[in-house]
This record gives sequence, structure tokens and C-alpha cells, in this order.
Amino acid sequence: MKTKTVFACQSCGYQSVKWLGRCPDCNNWNSFVEETYAAPSVKGKKSLSTVFRDEPVLLRDITSEGVERVTIGIEELDNVLGGGIVPGSVILIGGDPGIGKSTISLQVCSKLTEKKIPVLYISGEESTRQTKMRADRLGAGSSIGGDNLYIVSQTDLSLIIEYIDKIKPQVVFIDSIQVLFSDEISSSAGSISQVRECASRLTLLAKSRGISLFIIGHVTKEGTLAGPRVLEHMVDTVLYFEGDRFSMYRVLRAVKNRFGSVNEIGVFEMSSAGLKEVGNPSQMFLSQRPKEASGTVVVSVMEGSRPLFVEIQALVSHSGFGYARRRSQGFDFNRMSLLVAVLEKRMDLRLENEDIFVNVVGGIKIEDPAADLGVSIAIASAFKDKPVLADSLILGEVGLTGEIRSILQAELRINEAQKLGFKSCVLPEWNFMRLDNKSKDLELKPVSSLRESLNIILRKEK
Repeated sequence: MKTKTVFACQSCGYQSVKWLGRCPDCNNWNSFVEETYAAPSVKGKKSLSTVFRDEPVLLRDITSEGVERVTIGIEELDNVLGGGIVPGSVILIGGDPGIGKSTISLQVCSKLTEKKIPVLYISGEESTRQTKMRADRLGAGSSIGGDNLYIVSQTDLSLIIEYIDKIKPQVVFIDSIQVLFSDEISSSAGSISQVRECASRLTLLAKSRGISLFIIGHVTKEGTLAGPRVLEHMVDTVLYFEGDRFSMYRVLRAVKNRFGSVNEIGVFEMSSAGLKEVGNPSQMFLSQRPKEASGTVVVSVMEGSRPLFVEIQALVSHSGFGYARRRSQGFDFNRMSLLVAVLEKRMDLRLENEDIFVNVVGGIKIEDPAADLGVSIAIASAFKDKPVLADSLILGEVGLTGEIRSILQAELRINEAQKLGFKSCVLPEWNFMRLDNKSKDLELKPVSSLRESLNIILRKEK
């Protein structure tokens, strides 16, 4: 059997015939490792690919009427996937160790088997008995599956394909892709070549048989999925579990979805009985907000079609070092630095010798520019030690000249704020002029500049 030796980058999968100190693709240093693998079996490849052989047809002659999504029964997950599982789709779930990837997988198995859908759960990291113990700990050990859930502990790709051919499940879970290996590749399990080959074979099998495939993947210390970047290109959907594993809340976010939006998120609460859905995450994030403290505001950010209300806290204290420290958690650091510069230049706030810390409560990461005004006011409130008016919502994007620019879907955010009991809302003047229905229960305060916003929202000294 012929073998081939290459050097592969552990970060991105780039291959070279010789060792390189720096990867020309991802620019990482000392990431190349030597890999030796055998030439793939032509017979094995052909037997799998012939099943998925199609002839070219006209697009107008193809019908999608018979393809229906399978709803899982976990509403937060169904929303992230775009309404359920598409038959034949491949879904990659990534996250830090202990974040809840295997837990949500078992809970999905439980929901699917309740619908009499045959499921095969392949664990490469635990024995079948250990998987059963984990199901018992979640309170589902005796009721989960019935005659529809099959569990096997296996890492050999060829045997896994045999199990799938024998059982013929509709849904397959792989936990995890980093421990699988193929006999056709001589490198160890978890290597770039092994991950790429196993994922490729499983994806081809899922597409050819109409099997929905869930693949669990590990992440690196930088927070990206371990293995070659081509792994994310192979699959249809990439989901990330976010949050501190020592916190009770988890956020499931889609960063790629061929069959739905990539802006939707699902919020879960980790408990001894597994992951529980949080139906109203805004209320949960605001439940413990202090009322009379300075440096705390509430903003609304859009996550897909859902307006999410989160608390932003800022702390400003005089620096005891030679340089001021700036830290941001959940909000882009470069964006925070820009807003601090605007406050210094346009509002004459002397922040150059002040340590500034910004935190988004609840472990949420926000990118919506509508949070700019809220972050700016939180910093100014902490610096002046003046609390923001109670029950106020702050919306708006801040420009470099200190102007307040318009935001998207302002009316949807305002309607939701009214339901949550907010009394007032600071919003861009452009959005205020274009509102169709101005609520009488929610006082709207249009602003056009950052200075005007601070004069309105910060409490006056008595």
C-alpha cells in the first residue's frame, strides 16, 4: 500500500510537502505537524459514492414538496435551526468542554424518539454504560428512546458505517468527530487528515441516505472549532454553544445555516436535569438589575427576529498605574475604544487617566450598533457617578462626531419594551419621526446628539 507524507497546519489544515515555520494560509507559527497516510481505497470510495450518483436535471423539474422539516420539540433549538431539522442535513455543534454539547444531544434524542424517529447515538468518548448513567442523571434514563434509540461506543469509521447500514436510522449523533479514525489514514485520531476524511465520508453518507447527522466538535483555546477549516465548509449548519461553564446560562448561536437565518440564538439554563429553555431571556437578564446604581443601562439588540434586552454595566475608576486599563466583556473592545474617544472629544470627559471596564450581563456577546448609545451613557454615568433614569431603554448608534444615527427595527424593540414595563425610551430622532404608532404608555425621547442624550437620561443632582 502506497503511503504519502505531508506537513499539515493544525490550525487551518493547510498542507505542504516540507515543514514550514509559519503557515502561509492562517499565519500561525509552529503549527505544522508531519502526517503519513495511505492512499485511499478506490473500492471503498466507489462503493459509497455510487449511491449518491445523480444525473443533471433542469432546476424547474426539481420539486421540494416532499421535503419537510422535522421539529425537535425544543423550541429554542428549532428556532436556531430555522424551524427544525432538514432531512439529509449535517449539523456541527461546537463549544468549550463542559458547556453542554453532549447534554443537548441526549435531550434531542429523547424528543426525537418520542416521535417514533429511529436515532443512532455514537459515542467515542464514553462507554454505553457511561452514556446510560448520564441519561439517568438527566432524569431520562428509564424513559428515553424506547425501541427507537440505539447507542454504541465506537471510533472506527468503517464499523460506524456498517451500523448505519444495518439500523437505518433517520438521525445520527457523532460524539465527537475528533476521536474517530479511518483505517485508510495512518495518522492518529484527531489529526487534520483523520478529521477531514471522517467528516467527508459521513457527510457523503448522510446526503446519499437522507440521514440527518449531528456532529459534535471540540474547540481550541481561541474558541474556534478544532481541526481543519474545511470541516465547517462541509456541513450545512454550524452551531456554537457560548457562555461560561461555571454560569447557569448558555447561548446557542448559528454562525452558518444553509437552511435558515444565522442571526437567531437560543437561550438555555443549565440545571441538574439538563438544559432548560428560557422562553423570555430579556426578563431573565434584567431580573437582578440594580435600580439606583450608576453605570448601568438597558439596551435592546436584535438577534435574528427577536429583540433581546440586556443590561450593560460600566465601571470607571482612577488609574493607579502609569497607563489606563480598558477591558470589555461581551462588547467589542475596539468599538468601546472608539466610543471612549468620542466621549473625550465631543463631551469633554477627562477619561485618559481612568480605568474603564464594560460588561454585558449574562454572558451575552452583542454586535448590534444600536447598543452604542447605551455603552456611552453607561461609561458617562459611571464617570459622573450619576444613575440613569429608572425603567429607561436606550437605543441608538453613535457616530464619530457625536451624532445619534438611526437603527433597524426600532418599532419592534419599542413594542417589546412596552410589554416588559419600561416607562421611557431614548431613541434616534430619525426613528421617532418615522414611527407609525407612538405609544402613550411609553414616553419616547428623541435625540440627535450624544450631549443631548446625556442631558436627558442622567439624573440631575438634588
